[in-house]
Formats: sequence, C-alpha cells, structure tokens
Amino acid sequence: MVGGGQGAFIGAVHRMAARLDDRFELVAGAFSSDPARAHASAAECYISPERSYVDYQTMVSREVARADRIDAVAIVTPNHLHHGPARAFLDAGIHVFCEKPMTVSVAEAEDLVAAAARSKCVFGLAHTYTGYPMVRQARAMVRSGKLGPIRVVQVEYPQEWLATALEQTGQKQAAWRTDPARSGAGGCIGDIGTHAFQLAEFVSGERCESVAAQLSTFVPGRRLDDDAQMLLRFTNGARGSLWASQVAIGHENGLRLRVYGERASLEWVQEHPNQLRLAEFGKAPQVLTRGGHELDAAASLATRVPSGHPEGYIEAFAQLYKDFAALIEVSNGAAGNKLDHPLPDAEQGLRGMRFIAAAISSSGAGSAWTELGSA
Repeated sequence: MVGGGQGAFIGAVHRMAARLDDRFELVAGAFSSDPARAHASAAECYISPERSYVDYQTMVSREVARADRIDAVAIVTPNHLHHGPARAFLDAGIHVFCEKPMTVSVAEAEDLVAAAARSKCVFGLAHTYTGYPMVRQARAMVRSGKLGPIRVVQVEYPQEWLATALEQTGQKQAAWRTDPARSGAGGCIGDIGTHAFQLAEFVSGERCESVAAQLSTFVPGRRLDDDAQMLLRFTNGARGSLWASQVAIGHENGLRLRVYGERASLEWVQEHPNQLRLAEFGKAPQVLTRGGHELDAAASLATRVPSGHPEGYIEAFAQLYKDFAALIEVSNGAAGNKLDHPLPDAEQGLRGMRFIAAAISSSGAGSAWTELGSA
C-alpha cells in the first residue's frame, strides 16, 4: 500500500476490504512521507520493518528485487500523488489498484492508460458503488434488454459535510479535498461527481458524449467547487442530468440513480443498497431485494451474506478487491471469464478525467455544451 497511514480514513477502508475475502495479504507499505509515521503505521499493520518504506520509489526498487515480491499495490494517497506511484509500479510489472479520481489531469490519465496497456498489468479503480450486488443486478437487467432502449439517466450525489468551511479548522480530509494543488481542478465534481458519472455509465451501458455544466462555490473562501449541476447527452440519443453537492444540508451520502428505458425503469439508492426498484410499463412497481431468487448471476457473484442480512459499503469495496484478485489470476493463465468481474479500469479513469475537464470547461463558458472527447 502507498499512503493510508495513521489518521487516513480511506487507507483503513481499503485494508478491511482487501482482507474480507482472503484474497490478499498486506505485506509491504509506504504509508507516509514522514518516516516515523510511516514505520508506526506499518507496525500497526504487522508489516515487518524491512518492508516498511518511506517512499514509493524505494518500495518499487526493493520489492522487485525480492523473490517474494508483491503482486499488487493499492494507491490510497490524495489525488496529486496517484500518477507517480501508479506509473512506477506498472512499469515494474506490478498490478495496481488506485483511488479515484485516477489523476489530476487528462494528460496524466492518458499516460496511465498507455502504461497499463504496455505492462499488461491489471489496473483497478476504486469506484466503490459498482461493487454493490443490486448495482450489478441493475447493470445486468439493462444489458439483457429488460428496460428496452435507454431514454433518460438521472443521477444525484448530495452530501452536507462541506456545508461550512471545514477545511479552515484543520480537518485533514476537508483540507486536501478543497486544495487544488492536491485535489486537482475539480472539487466536488472530482470527489463525488466522478462517482455519479461513472455509475451512470456503468449501469446504463451508455456513453456520455457532452455536458452542459454549472459548477458553483457557495462557501466563502473555498477555492474549488462544492456544487455541480449539469445536463448530459449520451451517444445513443438518451438524455440525462447529474447533481453532485457537498453543501446539501440534510444529506449524508445520498447517491441515487434512475435509468428509464422504453419499457421499464430502475432506481437504486445507496443508503438502501440492498433494494432495487423496478417499474415496468403497465405493471405495479416492485422492489427487488439482494438475495432474491429472481436475481441475475451478476448479483449473486457479488453477494456474501444470507438474505435479510444487510450488506453494505465495506462489502461493496471488498467486491472490487475480489474482482481485482480474479482478474490477476486470469492474467496469469487461470481459467475464468473477465466479464464476470467488471472492475473499473484505467480507461474508465480516463473517462472520469475527461468528464471533470469537460464540466469545468462548460461551466467557464456559461454552461455551453462541451464534448468529453474520444475516451
């Protein structure tokens, strides 16, 4: 692991998720640029001192020289520290699992796509919500033709945690996420807007070709956007909308997706992740539940606990690591179908960066329609 040392929220989440299915063992880390904190973090994770590193460059050079070198690395640093480590490990032939957004620029993202292709390594991106069983159920139903041709896609992701100038209090997560030097040019749009965008494409199977965006900064003194509202155009002719906000008081983590086709619609709400609402034209809507007999194999493959027991965020995160492990095994020659493991990859990371860039450009041009490019 690179990053994720003491006091880092997401590092602990990754470690729990990676261990849940017993597919990975954490054996090495460069947890912090501060040597004392790096080694203390490693000790807490029961990592031997000789595999505790103070920077990723040392970690790469020493690990590739070991007979028991690491198979993969998780990069859980702030955004501006994704590209360097990811590129170094890919070039060393080591599989990479990276936090999102993938980089801080389109150019960096393009470079990682090329590096992943050259290395033939598996590159996974931490779009957690794609790991939920009912999200995979929704994706499978769209692909089966259950909804018919897609007409409308609506996605929203409201939060309230940055409704005040939390970054000015010294709160670590708020500080780096609102700092353009560490977060990149997008604030809310990069942090959670990319989740909403990726989920919309992941489930609908459609590619967004252009956006008309309005990015706002409501908290005085904040340097990045904290609210994003936009219209979406998809290549198949479908239309959509996206709202992401971190100043929406009353919302904790309100990710919601609606997909409307010619024959039916689906709705999924992250705060009630074990349910999926299906409405077919002319019929009473029904609520599908995780573990139900009528579910597609895609949902069953992402399910761990018995019906009626809640399955949530850590399990969804763990599903990405389970997919990551399976794809590594397939890349090493094991039997398996890659389509059973739809792990977001470097190409989707590039899509996310093009989305951020297009939204910022559109907003700066008075919400003019702006294309995402060829990614």
